[in-house]
Amino acid sequence: MPCQNFDYTYSFNNNSGEIHEDRRKKIAIVGGGNWGSAIACVVGKTVKAQNNVFQPIVNMWCRDSRKPGDTTPSIADTINSTHENPKYLPGRRIPDNVIATSSLLDACQSADILILVVPHQGIPQICSELRGRLREGAHAVSLTKGISSCYENETIKMQLISEDIEHALGVECSVLMGANLAGEVADGKFCEATIGCKSLENGEELKMLFDTPNFRIRVTTDYEAVELCGALKNIVACAAGFADGLGWAYNVKSAIIRLGLLETKKFVEHFYPSSVGHTYFESCGVADLITTCYGGRNRKVAEAFIKSDKPLQQVEQELLKGQSAQGPPTAQDVYEMLEIHEISEKFPIFTSVHKVFTGEHGEKELYDSLRNHPEYD
Repeated sequence: MPCQNFDYTYSFNNNSGEIHEDRRKKIAIVGGGNWGSAIACVVGKTVKAQNNVFQPIVNMWCRDSRKPGDTTPSIADTINSTHENPKYLPGRRIPDNVIATSSLLDACQSADILILVVPHQGIPQICSELRGRLREGAHAVSLTKGISSCYENETIKMQLISEDIEHALGVECSVLMGANLAGEVADGKFCEATIGCKSLENGEELKMLFDTPNFRIRVTTDYEAVELCGALKNIVACAAGFADGLGWAYNVKSAIIRLGLLETKKFVEHFYPSSVGHTYFESCGVADLITTCYGGRNRKVAEAFIKSDKPLQQVEQELLKGQSAQGPPTAQDVYEMLEIHEISEKFPIFTSVHKVFTGEHGEKELYDSLRNHPEYD
């Protein structure tokens, strides 16, 4: 079934026949992978339940990854005809008011709220295509995990993915992070998440959009810590996966989680000293860290990588069916930032995870990063 482009910008007054502007908010999801499809299951229902606030049709952009000559249906066509994403989220029904498309511009140009759910490597290209083409007054929320950087006074400066989005699109960008495994969210099992925002007005609007009895949302203006907790926990999860693959004891894995949380806190405090401490006890903090270290894709990929002689890309292809784990590239970005600021010795777990993936560290060095951790000094 081809994508249907519904225009709910205007509505008719039944009494006079006059056309009035529809002030309800239009939603677009950018990303049709595992997490994007899961969040579509949530948002597709909340907009219908609050149709006095949100327009009932949700546009969802799905990258067309077919090779030239491939005549099989695109992911967007499959979602529209079956209301399921069998490649990335099989067995879960996506609401029929979620309309998928392979055209990024068609999905986003009339949206008031953009939900970005793509790997951080894809953000620059997406922003380039959307720059100057968004609706006036639109704002965004990023579910993307990772870090970025920029040049300032001829030095490399730490930057958030949400800041990249704001600078590229000229819109305010909030973040949503939390202990959310995609399959469980799509199944409607209870979980929680944290929205980090600059504007509480946007934060409360986003809470209305995402919050359900089984997907509970808390809002904070400590957006830097929220976003970095979401990015850095993937590095710690890789360390946990290495521990599982090497057959280390449960006590060791617990130490990885505790020390990883401390490194996360220290990283945030170094680059964003205005951050507040309570965020680590939100869903985006310790809860997300625990969930990811036991059930996430980064743990799974790291375990398989350490147990095999296969390249990381092959492991990801076999386990994730075309998607990627964000832990390894984030570990590289973080390591490079730590080296620039000459503080890598304060973050032995972050450093060792990167070096295990590059082949510079093995089991002994990883184990020593725990035993000789500066937190014990």
